[in-house]
Amino acid sequence: MERADGLLRATSTHYILSLDNMVMGDMTWRPVLEIFTTKGNEAIQQLERNTAGALHTLLTDVDNPNSLKVIITRARENARGAQDHITKEVWEEINALYHLINHSTISERQVEQDVIQMMQLFTQHSLLYTGVADVTMPRGLGWSFMNLGKLIERCFEIIVVVDKHYQRINYNLHEEKVIIQWKELLFSLSGYELHLKTYRGPDYNHNVLHQVLFNDDFPHSVLYSLARIEKYLKDIIAENQSPGNTDLIRCFGRLYSRIQYTDPKDINSGNLQSFLEGIRTEVLQFSNALGHNFFSYQ
Repeated sequence: MERADGLLRATSTHYILSLDNMVMGDMTWRPVLEIFTTKGNEAIQQLERNTAGALHTLLTDVDNPNSLKVIITRARENARGAQDHITKEVWEEINALYHLINHSTISERQVEQDVIQMMQLFTQHSLLYTGVADVTMPRGLGWSFMNLGKLIERCFEIIVVVDKHYQRINYNLHEEKVIIQWKELLFSLSGYELHLKTYRGPDYNHNVLHQVLFNDDFPHSVLYSLARIEKYLKDIIAENQSPGNTDLIRCFGRLYSRIQYTDPKDINSGNLQSFLEGIRTEVLQFSNALGHNFFSYQ
C-alpha cells in the first residue's frame, strides 16, 4: 500500500507538471518508468514520450510487476492472508481499492480529460486507507509489523526517487537551479509547501537534499522514517526474543547512525552518489535481515 501511494504521487505529479512545458521544459516519462518498471532502455525509449502508453504501464499493465494494479492485487492477497491480524475496516478499504482498479471502465478513463480525476480518486482512497488503519488497528504486534513494512518501503523509495532527480544534474550541488525545477520531487513527496515555509535562501540543491534526508519534521524524509522504524523495531523485539535480535539491532544501528550523525555540510558533489547508494544498500540489508529473523523458516 505504501508503494501504491508513492507510485500515485509520482505519476500524478509528473502528469500535471508535464502539461506546462512552457515552465517545466521538455519532460518525458523516462524517470518515472525507470523507477516503477523493470523495462530496458529500448522499451523505455518507446514509451517516454507516449503519455497514454506510460500511464497504462504504470497503472494497469499486469506485465509490469510494479504497476498500481499488480501492487494493489498483492496488497489484497496479503490482507486476505492476515485477516486475523487486521481490522474489518482495513480489509474493506483494500478490497475497495482492488475493485476500483479492476473496474471495467478503468482503461477508458486513461484518456487526457479523465486522467487527473482518476488519479485523484485513487489518491483519496490511498489516504483513506492510511486513516482507517490509523484509527482502527490495535497497537499490537500486527500494527508494529505493518508500520515497519510501510516505513522501510518509504525509506527505500525516497532514496531511489532522490537519486533519480540528482542524477539529472550529475550530482553537481553547485549547479544553479531554481525552486521550480525541484517541484516534481517535492510535490511527489508532499513536501513543496513545507519547503517554502522552512527553507530560506537560493541554495535549493542543498536545501532540498537536507529536507528529504535530514529533516526529522518531514514525514517523507529518510531520518523521520528511520526514527519511526527504531520505535516499532523495539516494540517487536520486546515481544519476540530471538537469537538474531542482536544482529538485527546492530544492522539497523549502523544504518540509523549513518544518517543521524552525518553532517549535511559534509555531503558534496563528489560523494553524494556514493552516499545515497550506501544508504540504499543498508536499507536493503536491514530489510533482508528483518525478514530472515522473523519470517524465514530456514
